[in-house]
Amino acid sequence: MALNHRYIMSVVALLLTLEPTHAQGSCDLSRGRWVPDSSAPLYTSSSCPLIKRAENCQANGRPDKGYENWRWKPERCALPRFDARRFLKLMRGKTLAFAGDSIAQNQMESLLCILWQVDTPINLSDRRMSRWIFNSTSTTIIRIWSPWLLHNSKEALGIAPDGLSKVFLDVPDKTLMELLPSFDVIVLSFGHWFVTPSAYILNGKVVGGQSWWPLQAGKMQMNNIDAFGASTETCLTAVATKPNFKGIAILSTYSPDHYERATWNVGGSCTGKVKPLDKAVRDGFIDAMHEKQVASFRKVVKNSGKQGSKLKLMSITKPFALRVDGHPGPYTNLDPNKMTQRGPDGRPPPQDCLHWCMPGPIDKWNDMLFETIQR
Repeated sequence: MALNHRYIMSVVALLLTLEPTHAQGSCDLSRGRWVPDSSAPLYTSSSCPLIKRAENCQANGRPDKGYENWRWKPERCALPRFDARRFLKLMRGKTLAFAGDSIAQNQMESLLCILWQVDTPINLSDRRMSRWIFNSTSTTIIRIWSPWLLHNSKEALGIAPDGLSKVFLDVPDKTLMELLPSFDVIVLSFGHWFVTPSAYILNGKVVGGQSWWPLQAGKMQMNNIDAFGASTETCLTAVATKPNFKGIAILSTYSPDHYERATWNVGGSCTGKVKPLDKAVRDGFIDAMHEKQVASFRKVVKNSGKQGSKLKLMSITKPFALRVDGHPGPYTNLDPNKMTQRGPDGRPPPQDCLHWCMPGPIDKWNDMLFETIQR
């Protein structure tokens, strides 16, 4: 009897050392590795009319296709392949919105292309937002353009001149907040506009800027990384505390770019990359943006009490830092004479190492999204 008791206690002790299982909804989807996948993509470059020319890598002449055939395998659980019919059934009568910058649009269009293979949506878009409805389940997919997720203006304010973008770090985007109660799920994806010239406004005062700051103004109080953290806090707090928002908000973390040797506007390159990296190349700016965003998310969840349960984190930064192969690179247009290799002087061709080919790695974001919604 004593032996059995000792055995039971040892088993209990072992179980207590193990991390919670996937069934308990705590598996970290951001920890894992990319593995080869022989399955065909869920759509092709010709089976979805929504693919933007600049992201239709195969139609633009990209010679390799291997970047389409990888799947993300988390360490401690399975990440199922996206099932379009199951997704539409889950979202029956519901509205899913994407809010943010062009990366949010990239993901939304990927989702629409996947769903398009089982049901053709009706386009009811207007100037305010993109809006698609799948009649089979009355599922609505919406996109709201809001690159900072905050109020912004070009009007002169204090030392910030007319024409320069003013980002109000303590004022959430008005359109987003007005429409929020009608959403069952909203995906927030942004950050890349914090590298554009702009002034940061807090409590009605200019406190910092990016690629702009008068010498006579002295030291800035806030740089673009701090401003990104402040914007995350402002937006998430406004969403969590919105009284008539009963849905969930999913923060998709900072999307990594892969410009090598230089930044996007001065000859950065991702030419010739055809498979995922085994280990990510560290980028101080991307790391700082990701860490600031995650810290801000956790702070808002903690400070929001029960309302914090509306917020979920979808951490894509580290997994997709390995996908240097998944960007359009020089294959952003149809021109058969376009330059696709470095010139004799070593300069790279014009290219996009920020957005994602379709089909391609961006589709795996929606595997993670489906899983996150179900948890």
